[in-house]
Amino acid sequence: MKRKAFTLIELLVVIAIIAILAAILFPTFAQAKVAAKKTTMISNTKQLGLAILMYATDSNDIYPRQDDCVDQSSLNPDLNKKTYSRFGVGCLGAPYFYRVNHYSWQKWVRPYTKSVDIFKHSARPPMDLDTPSCPGGVWSGCGQMGGTMAINTALTGSLNTYGKGPNDSGQFRDSFLGGSQTAVPDLSAAMMLMELFNPNVTFSSVYLTPSFQVRQTAYPVAIKDLWIPSFMTKVGRFGCVYNNEIDKTKYPFMDQITIGTADGSARTMHIRKFLENTPSRAEYTVSSIGWGCGIDSGGFSLNNAPVWTKSWPMWALE
Repeated sequence: MKRKAFTLIELLVVIAIIAILAAILFPTFAQAKVAAKKTTMISNTKQLGLAILMYATDSNDIYPRQDDCVDQSSLNPDLNKKTYSRFGVGCLGAPYFYRVNHYSWQKWVRPYTKSVDIFKHSARPPMDLDTPSCPGGVWSGCGQMGGTMAINTALTGSLNTYGKGPNDSGQFRDSFLGGSQTAVPDLSAAMMLMELFNPNVTFSSVYLTPSFQVRQTAYPVAIKDLWIPSFMTKVGRFGCVYNNEIDKTKYPFMDQITIGTADGSARTMHIRKFLENTPSRAEYTVSSIGWGCGIDSGGFSLNNAPVWTKSWPMWALE
């Protein structure tokens, strides 16, 4: 018996059906992929939060904050082949690939995580910091991992003591809460970790007071207007004007960022909710300084401590 072949019309119909199904299913597959990466980010953030808690438990309730220089400690394995010079390049000279401080804060808890991969963003590779002293490699030539999770150094505090003289300013940047876990007013609400796409810093910036003293107190930079440029789309190439549209190239998880709280838990939060939980300049006042355009620095020196008139639990402002 002679077999009947498909006609051209039948083939075209089949191809059209396949194209329609692909158009329907491909966005679903893409969303599923993003959801999986989002789940991974939440899981990694939770593990990081627990690592910080374990550090505090082993350190008499005090959060990590050290400044040191340790041979072969770079987060970027390619840089661990570099020569160790305790008072030279890598420690006191750029690039600072063996430095252990708030710019490479992941090293503080690395003994509790064992893996560098847990520090990375699940949806994009680590980014180079925007500084000539740390040229690119696999990521920053300083081995600092940008564009992923940032630690809240207003809660932990930080040190800048390595290689400094006794009178050099800014060596002790004590948390405004004292740097202990039990001093945080609401552990389940206070932000310890946050997903942050920033080419300048790997941690949440702080206000430092009193200005240019050896020992300072670190307060959170918790002003909504300064955080808007971190999240929203810029208008034009120049200036500091941003619209109300979230920049999805920086934050791929459907307008949400991952937050790790001081009790070791993790969740996602819509960016607009993050901004709602952050005071305005009128609600969190600081002495007059040059504002710049958003969070463009790790620390801002102030003469007087910030003042707030109501509670802002996410920032541990009570």
